[in-house]
Amino acid sequence: MTSISDSLVITKRQLLQLIRIPEVLIFSTIQPVMFVLLFRYVFGGSISTGIPGVDYVQLLMPGIFVQTVAFTLAGTAVGLAEDMQKGLIDRFRSLPISRSAVVFGRTLGDGALNIVVLTVMGLAGYLVGWRPSSGFLNVLLGFGFLLLFGFSMAWVGVLIGLSVRSARVANAAVFIAVFPLTFLSNAFAPTTGMPKALQYFAEWNPVSTMVAGCRELFGLQNIFGVTANSWPSQNPLQMSLIYMVIIMAIFIPLSVRKYINTASK
Repeated sequence: MTSISDSLVITKRQLLQLIRIPEVLIFSTIQPVMFVLLFRYVFGGSISTGIPGVDYVQLLMPGIFVQTVAFTLAGTAVGLAEDMQKGLIDRFRSLPISRSAVVFGRTLGDGALNIVVLTVMGLAGYLVGWRPSSGFLNVLLGFGFLLLFGFSMAWVGVLIGLSVRSARVANAAVFIAVFPLTFLSNAFAPTTGMPKALQYFAEWNPVSTMVAGCRELFGLQNIFGVTANSWPSQNPLQMSLIYMVIIMAIFIPLSVRKYINTASK
C-alpha cells in the first residue's frame, strides 16, 4: 500500500507539470492531429483500403491511434533522462518513498496524458470523417485497449531513459526503436503491397496486431493482408494482449532493477 500511495504522489507530480507547463500538453496533442490531417488529405486519395465503399480515414484512424500511444515511451524516456541530468533522481533517493514509486508514477502519469491526447485525436478524426460503427461499448473498449498498450510501452521508455546519459540520446534511441515498428506494419496501408519478407515481419509486429485489433473493435473488418495465414493476423486482439503481457513482464522488472541500481550509485 505504501508503494501504491508513493506512486500516486509521483503521478500527481506528473499531472501538475502539465498544468504548470501547458506547452507539453499542447505539443503532445498538436503532433498527432497533424498526422491525422496530413495522412487524411495528402495520402488518403492515393492509398486504397482494399474494401469497396470504405474510406481511407476508417483505415487510418486506428493506425494513428496506435502510433501515438506507441510513442508514449518517447515522453517517458526523455522525461526520465532529463530528471537524471538535473539530479532529480538523487533528490528522490533522499525521500522516504518506495524505490519503485518513481518509475511507476512516471508511467501512470504518461498514461493519463494519453487519455487527453486520444480524446483530442478522436474528435479530430470525427471532424475529418471517421465514424466507428461498432457501438459505444466496443469503441470505449478500443480506447481502453490503446491506453493499456501505451502503459506497456512506457515501461520500455523507462528502461531507455535510465540507460542513456542525456535526453537527446534518449530521443534518438526511441525513434530508432519505434519508427520501424510503426511503418513496417499495417498502420497506414494494407501489407499486401510489401515484399514478402516484410509482410511476414508485419504479421508478427505488435503494432500490426494492435491496429488490426482496434479496427475490429471500431467496426472494421480485418484487412491485415494475410500472407502466411498466421495466428496473430487471424487473432489480433488475443495476440495484442499476449504482447502487452510479455512487454510488461520483461520491462517492469528490468526497469525497476535499473532504477534501484542507478539510484544506489
